[in-house]
Amino acid sequence: MTSTIDPMPVCVAALYKFAPVEDVKGRRAALAALCDEKAIRGTILIAREGLNGTIAGSDAAIAEVLSAIRSIPGFADLEVKFSRAGTMPFHRMKVRIKPEIVTMGQPDIDPLAGVGHYVAPADWNALISDPGTIVIDTRNDYETAVGTFRGAIDPDLKTFRDFPAWFRQERERLLGEGKPPRVAMFCTGGIRCEKSTAFLKSEGVDDVYHLEGGILKYLETVSAEESLWDGECFVFDQRVTVGHALAPGTYQLCHACRRPLTTEDLASDLYEEGVSCSACHDERTDAQRAGYRERQRQETKAAEAGIAHVGARLKPHSAR
Repeated sequence: MTSTIDPMPVCVAALYKFAPVEDVKGRRAALAALCDEKAIRGTILIAREGLNGTIAGSDAAIAEVLSAIRSIPGFADLEVKFSRAGTMPFHRMKVRIKPEIVTMGQPDIDPLAGVGHYVAPADWNALISDPGTIVIDTRNDYETAVGTFRGAIDPDLKTFRDFPAWFRQERERLLGEGKPPRVAMFCTGGIRCEKSTAFLKSEGVDDVYHLEGGILKYLETVSAEESLWDGECFVFDQRVTVGHALAPGTYQLCHACRRPLTTEDLASDLYEEGVSCSACHDERTDAQRAGYRERQRQETKAAEAGIAHVGARLKPHSAR
């Protein structure tokens, strides 16, 4: 009798929900203990406004953690986007308390009070193909560089915090005078669109829409033949990017700056594994690169010895 080995044994669950969280410290402690017990890795952010995270582990372990989260008042209908990975895509587990579960820096914006209209992935193509719709990619510049929807406006954001200032500056050019056109926005998993549509509504723009479940849900459910998505989608783990049907993508990651790298980027004279790439080489000092080089040496040594090394990695980009 022959046995088969699952080439994608790791379950990856991306989740978020805006809902009031009482006893934030207690929730953090309980989730951290459960994730540790079940050998889960990834990141969960907790704030009074809700939860946001991506975690990975065995199917059974992920199911137990999701059950615990859904038992929190207000989270029973938590939606989760699942994908698979061949190896564990995270180095450790972090459960952290934050002022916001995705940082926009606009304290008066409350997604619980009202957001834009949700649009199912099956209806998204018709919406963004309409000439009366302005389509805005709310993600950061390193994400839009590897893929986006055809015809989408790229604000060239360094961080999501830059979105409000960008919109206020570009509003007249985008919307013009008279009745504003329809605005459709999208992001990786949907969370940034919850806040960005709430922000536009606070700015007096009511005809606002966003992609339900984000790009990940679209790539999971819309066939490549029908898709209006070009390129790959950056994800916040060691897979780096995914494509249609959430298949692993073709990019690698610079562990100095966390940017996605193409084959051409890897061939650059400025690329050094774990130390620098052509995008970040001039952003770092010689001392910083020396520190990264030592970290990379330690990780290589640990890998050769078969020891997991969680090293002092830079914080991953935190948004979905």
